[in-house]
Amino acid sequence: MCDCHEHGLEEHEHSKDNDTTLMRSIIALLLFAGGFKFKLLFFIAYLLAGGDVLFKAAKNITKGRVFDENFLMSAATAGALCIKEYPEAVMVMILYQVGEYFQHRAVEKSRHSISELMDIRPDYANLNGEKVEPKKVKIGDIITVKPGEKIPLDGVVTEGHSSVDTSALTGESVPRMVYAGDNVVSGCINLSGVLQVRVTKEFGESTVSKILELVEHASTKKARTENFITKFAGYYTPAVVILAAMIALIPPLFVSGNWFARALTFLVISCPCALVISVPLSFFAGIGSASKNGVLIKGSNYLELLANPDTVVFDKTGTLTRGIFKVSEIHLDNQEALRYAAYAESVSSHPIAAAIREAYGKEIPEQKNVDEIAGYGVKAIIDGKEVLAGSAKLVGVEPVEADGTVVYISIDRKYSGYIVISDEIKEKSFETIKELKELGINTVMLTGDSKATAGIVQEKLGVMNSFAELLPEDKVNKLEDIISKATGSVIFVGDGINDAPVLTRADVGIAMGGLGSDAAIEAADAVIMDDNPEKVLDAIKISRKTLSIVKQNIVFALGVKAIFLLLGSVGRMSMWGAVFADVGVTLLAVLNSLRTMKYRY
Repeated sequence: MCDCHEHGLEEHEHSKDNDTTLMRSIIALLLFAGGFKFKLLFFIAYLLAGGDVLFKAAKNITKGRVFDENFLMSAATAGALCIKEYPEAVMVMILYQVGEYFQHRAVEKSRHSISELMDIRPDYANLNGEKVEPKKVKIGDIITVKPGEKIPLDGVVTEGHSSVDTSALTGESVPRMVYAGDNVVSGCINLSGVLQVRVTKEFGESTVSKILELVEHASTKKARTENFITKFAGYYTPAVVILAAMIALIPPLFVSGNWFARALTFLVISCPCALVISVPLSFFAGIGSASKNGVLIKGSNYLELLANPDTVVFDKTGTLTRGIFKVSEIHLDNQEALRYAAYAESVSSHPIAAAIREAYGKEIPEQKNVDEIAGYGVKAIIDGKEVLAGSAKLVGVEPVEADGTVVYISIDRKYSGYIVISDEIKEKSFETIKELKELGINTVMLTGDSKATAGIVQEKLGVMNSFAELLPEDKVNKLEDIISKATGSVIFVGDGINDAPVLTRADVGIAMGGLGSDAAIEAADAVIMDDNPEKVLDAIKISRKTLSIVKQNIVFALGVKAIFLLLGSVGRMSMWGAVFADVGVTLLAVLNSLRTMKYRY
């Protein structure tokens, strides 16, 4: 009912304009009632309710866009006035405007969850006792965040402690506590104590900026169903105009009857609003529902792919497990070996390296002769000795079986033993894998860890298959192999830090724990804003519900129109029936689309 070909589901009129539409419709309805006594009131009501439709039709004709619903409505109602069907012509326009009002309200409602996300944009930052624009704050500046204020930039708490509301980003209602040394991200709300925060990212690179950019561009990537409907409308509309002209001109040459009135009725019925409005609206509502639940989906094309997964592939560390490593076993032939291992791992940012340094527990002087060997470990020269710390392949020994990640150590090419680092499985991972299997979806785990560690996690979780000791490029190759054998889409779920190539290659890449992760927001097609793997299930269920509603609307709209067009072409349908076939069907389809917003499982 909007100018669908031109605008689709882009920004609609503001609430004030929509209220004006409703007021015009009410006044037109009152004039319509008086028209049965004074015919002039019919014309005034017609212009009041349908003036903007007539204007859009004329404007589009001058731009070469003739065949849209504005033209269909204008031609049909003007023709109805010519044959003195005044009440029908006016009521078509009034109900059209009422439908326009409800559709705009529907769009506003479907945008509500996403617009809530837009409220995370901070208005100011407290710097040196003054309120300044967040973009003027530099890295390293200390800002103050008072209770009730939004955290304007990403940073590290230097003083104070407080509970922080992350619900706008994660969909989780329970606040989390932050203390000195903890990272905080922009867009969250400080609830209780005063925080001093050292800024670590400029505003343009902050979490809030990247999320806002993601949300603002979510509607640009359209699903195949949306593209099909757009193309369908492009052929359908001129076809029905030609058919209406044929109904008006050809039968009168052979058969008597009011064929012109039938042609006008045919035109009203043929408006493709129900399809062109409800299909994009359903996808838009689905994206809004997902965002409300803490899952940001970058476009309706990904929403469509999420609805039919053959396999969900998980990274292990930080996705199915917490990614919080602790040294659980030390099997070294001397105490000095732990010192060498800690020194060798001193420049690595990997959590396993941090666990070894924590186990050593002493200050480590700066080390310069350290080389990281991607996927294998580190090589360092310490006290003139060559130290290797990493995989069994790096050290050249047979791997051992252990309940955790094993780091093997050699000093001057002499094997010194190994350290076991354990990682806890997330509680929600068990239910996630179980439900995915119940939905008939295959589950696979990819990891760079040893086969022994992968086997233990696979057995505990019930993952259908796992592949271990994979380098980053091996993960991509393995995913390619999985995709080649899949009958539906393949989803990859990773922590968004080291998995960018795999996230990009999957049909849908979902970054887990995207709260504050640049890599997650950049590389993935969807971002789960906390570290809860169950949100993958939410995304799949919301997508399936969305696609189900889209199919319902397509079948309902095409079915009703086909029946009414057939009846209209043979004179068995009045203009009032035509109004239902257009406005009524569209309104029902729009209301059906909004069911996507009610996610309750």
